[in-house]
Amino acid sequence: MMVPIVFLVLCLGGFFLSGLPVNFLFNEMVFRLSRNLILVLSLIIPVISGMGLNFGIVLGAMAGQIGLIIIMNYNIGGIGGLFLALLLSTPVAIFFGYLVGKVLNKAKGKEMITSMILGFFANGIYQLVFIVLAGRIIPFSNPNMLMSTGTGLRNTIDLNIVRKSFDGFIFSGITSYPIFTFIITILLFVGLYFFLKTKLGQEMRAVGQSMHIASVSGIDVDRTRIISIIISTVLAAWGQIIYLQNMGTLNTYNNHEQVGLFAVASLLIGGASVDKASWKEAFIGTFLFHLLFIISPLAGQNLMGNAQIGEYFRVFIAYGVIGVALLLHAWEKNKAITQLSDI
Repeated sequence: MMVPIVFLVLCLGGFFLSGLPVNFLFNEMVFRLSRNLILVLSLIIPVISGMGLNFGIVLGAMAGQIGLIIIMNYNIGGIGGLFLALLLSTPVAIFFGYLVGKVLNKAKGKEMITSMILGFFANGIYQLVFIVLAGRIIPFSNPNMLMSTGTGLRNTIDLNIVRKSFDGFIFSGITSYPIFTFIITILLFVGLYFFLKTKLGQEMRAVGQSMHIASVSGIDVDRTRIISIIISTVLAAWGQIIYLQNMGTLNTYNNHEQVGLFAVASLLIGGASVDKASWKEAFIGTFLFHLLFIISPLAGQNLMGNAQIGEYFRVFIAYGVIGVALLLHAWEKNKAITQLSDI
């Protein structure tokens, strides 16, 4: 509980230093929460299953971007286009999640660093496909998506035909706030809550507590862990699509790169750890992390006379929170092993 309290104090101090109006801050937070919560939610099930923080959600983000690239190639816009992107990205995310799960089952006890390396490896393949093969071997009917040479996707793709299609669906004539996106997010949070009460959800908890005891109890540990990663990857794909439709542009080669880092940092700031997480920590952490993102540049400028200080502070927080959390986990684990050996 100490971590979210510390960050709340930092946010309050930064808010007073920044001098930002409350209305501006409220509007920014509403949109940031709507587009980031599902990405943070995607981390919860692997943590519960004892697999730690799944940096491999980067592959889910890639799957979501593949879905968007397909609909943009065929100029399928609006709410129908986004639902089609969700539909197309799901089997890709399931396939990616299955492969990641198989690899992580071979690296038990080292899942976090393995999932991070898998993200880097997959990013190399992703860039190979869309820089070298797109337009040359993979046909694209929309020339506006390709570079001037006719090979490789452009660095930035305008998502104008699907921009805010979820955010403004049904309620666009009533309010500018992303009500429909929040409805989807709430449904997923509620769905996760009830899923964890099912037999499979309880098996995931059992595997997270002790793989040995779970195996003796008749639970297929490897299968359960793979399902956990698949669900996480699919949620990340959906979350990335919702994030990008709100932003309105797709940075083809780097939009997915920081997804794992920022989602993990958000969850940890909420008070989660590598072996304990819930929807409450996901919500609190996302709120505090992005509040700090909004206020830190202006607070840094007013305090130090340089807005860049705030930018450095944001990056420091993102990496620092993860580093401290992993150090604390390692310390607690070693302490528990020492106590057991003394007994």
